Amino acid sequence: MNDEKRVSVSFRVTPHFKRLLEAAAKLENRSQTNMLETLVFAYGKNIGLEDATKNMQVQGEKIND
Repeated sequence: MNDEKRVSVSFRVTPHFKRLLEAAAKLENRSQTNMLETLVFAYGKNIGLEDATKNMQVQGEKIND
């Protein structure tokens, strides 16, 4: 992780998803946010998404990891 500015993300999930996220985060001794970041970054790396997003832009800002 670098010193990027943090942004808020808000979305609704099912109670089952929330329970699974809470359990996974607790098992890994992570916050729920860190658990989601870890899972999404690992998924992106696994399918090669990191390389594809290097030059993409979202709302005028480069996507960086």
